[in-house]
Amino acid sequence: MKDRTDDPDDSEPFRGEIRLVTQRRVSHGLGVWRREGLSTDQEFERDLRAYQLVLPKGALFTHVTGARLLGWQLPRLPEQVPVFAAVSGNGLRPRRPGLICSRLVRPSEPVGHIGLPVDQPEEILLRAARDLGLLDMMILLESALRLGHIDEDRMEAVLGSGRPGVRMLREAWRRRTGRSESAGETVLQQFHLEMEVPVEPQVEVADADGLFLGRVDLLVTGTPFIHEYDGAHHRRKEQHKTDLRRERGLSGAGYVRKGFGLDDLLNHSAVLMHELDDALERPHDLDRVRRWKRLVGNSMYSEVGRARIMNRWERISGLIDWSGSA
Repeated sequence: MKDRTDDPDDSEPFRGEIRLVTQRRVSHGLGVWRREGLSTDQEFERDLRAYQLVLPKGALFTHVTGARLLGWQLPRLPEQVPVFAAVSGNGLRPRRPGLICSRLVRPSEPVGHIGLPVDQPEEILLRAARDLGLLDMMILLESALRLGHIDEDRMEAVLGSGRPGVRMLREAWRRRTGRSESAGETVLQQFHLEMEVPVEPQVEVADADGLFLGRVDLLVTGTPFIHEYDGAHHRRKEQHKTDLRRERGLSGAGYVRKGFGLDDLLNHSAVLMHELDDALERPHDLDRVRRWKRLVGNSMYSEVGRARIMNRWERISGLIDWSGSA
């Protein structure tokens, strides 16, 4: 990595003004050479290498930046998200629009990822918990658990530290199942928790003869009701045919499957609650819907939640458009 050069074959990031159409601005005074055919993730990794030019030695990528590098599923983030880094020592933290630096409380062994230093998973979650809502945190945590990235001893140490974000992370840890295969499925699990409907996640079901029928997202405890998240891929023609065959098999074995879409969960929760209550033959309780709406309203799934978090990030990082001067 080096200062700006006018050699268009240079594939490394550089510091300096953007003067050529073959250069792309990353942040004020940071750029990369344009390259065709790269994926969004590859361009993201190039941007991070550019930020390393202004980050001190020992800096780690953390928060949602580290989560993305580790391949975790992310909540519904805005299009423009800052880069998050944690730096050690008592030196000055670099200031750049779009870069948020926090202080490493104690030395942290980096998790290597394609040559980029990443914070420990438990630290990533703690730093994210200072900004994100509980529903967003559940998506990150369940994905990290599914990938086997969480060390329970390290997590317990973090939860007992009393550091900022611990309260939110502790509640997410209390709610975890470790058995969610997608962000939508995590949202569905949390909806059932707020609706006070006990469920068993990722259950293998069979017919009366013991013939395996499949693994289902949620089985309502003590009932034949199967509740599953129906994402966009279920609308594809071939997947729809597979789903119909599977549903016939479940129905023939006495199970009753119900699919839930994200729009229904976020915007029509009262209707869903009434359907659940009728199926379970119990009275309605509007407090359940109110709790769920608060959970959604404080998350990236709501405009208010996104605005709150983006305003916080803008205040911290100074997200300013320097394109006119770079």
